[in-house]
Amino acid sequence: MQKPVVVCLDLEGVLVPEIWINVALKTGIEELKVTTREMPDYDQLMKQRLAILDRHELKIQDIQAEIAKMGPLDGATDFIAWLRERCQVIILSDTFYQFAQPLMRQLGFPTLFCNQLEIEPDGRIVNYHMRMQNPKKHAVASLKGLSFFTMAAGDSYNDIGMLGEADKGFFFRPPDHLPKEFPAFPVTRTYGELQDCFVREGFSPD
Repeated sequence: MQKPVVVCLDLEGVLVPEIWINVALKTGIEELKVTTREMPDYDQLMKQRLAILDRHELKIQDIQAEIAKMGPLDGATDFIAWLRERCQVIILSDTFYQFAQPLMRQLGFPTLFCNQLEIEPDGRIVNYHMRMQNPKKHAVASLKGLSFFTMAAGDSYNDIGMLGEADKGFFFRPPDHLPKEFPAFPVTRTYGELQDCFVREGFSPD
């Protein structure tokens, strides 16, 4: 008998635009455009981001105001609905609950595992807290330990552990250099292509 299927997806770049890039575009702060696509060390990246926010006196309210104007990527809502009719879906993200809530509402509130920001009463973001090291990889490993067949899709360095741990891992719209560094993961560019991969590897289209 086939194991039940769980699909694990990255959030930013797969279902919604990159939050920090959108904040960078709205504020004109070019340094905030750097993401885990370019900087694989997430701790270094977040420390850099928090220093930039302090320097420009940006508070959580400023960032949330920009996030509220964002929406899912074209086709993402239908893609999630299609998946949830066929299997369990978990979003594994390095973003923060304080950022993600408006976007989760637009996606129909799929299950989200992410992290938390430490915020002072005036809205200054002073720190961030990961639930654990390598949370995406450990989440997939735990699901496998519960006898689920796991498939995953992501686009960045911080997704590599998740993709490698999954029974089947796929890139979705990665930057050109990543598939060259990690050629084991098939590359998909559209939701239709990703759906085809999931159907071929894990479950029926109907």
